[in-house]
Amino acid sequence: MKTIVVVSDTHGFRRGLEELLPVFSENDMIIHLGDTSGDGSYLRGLFPDKTVVINGNCDLTGLGDDEKVISVEGVKIFACHGHRYSVKSTLSRLALKAHNEGCQIALYGHTHAAREDEIDGVTLLNPGCGTRYGARSYLYLVVNGEKFTYKIVPLN
Repeated sequence: MKTIVVVSDTHGFRRGLEELLPVFSENDMIIHLGDTSGDGSYLRGLFPDKTVVINGNCDLTGLGDDEKVISVEGVKIFACHGHRYSVKSTLSRLALKAHNEGCQIALYGHTHAAREDEIDGVTLLNPGCGTRYGARSYLYLVVNGEKFTYKIVPLN
């Protein structure tokens, strides 16, 4: 069993990340979905062996990957920021990409809104926004063999 914490769109709000340090430390993997990858790089400095950083549309320095397929136990996860798949207007392009990559899960950010959907057998998950400019939340994902479960966790 592996536990994963997914955050996105922190936009330099390091205090919010620091509030989550106990959560990050007790889990197996951290995924930062961009905007900004500098925040993800900060987490990678603290947790180098378990942090994946994805670049977003505001990440001019590109400290992570633009997108990535991650295998966790028996589950394949497609991670991206979402802007290249027009996630503010449709999720079908993202679902198709994840499906074509053989992934059961697609993680994305960009919209600043937590969301869970399923399209053509792909579970699409947006952890929401990690910044102080909106309702803050993160995604807690558990993978056990070929099964997974998740919870969007609201923050104050």
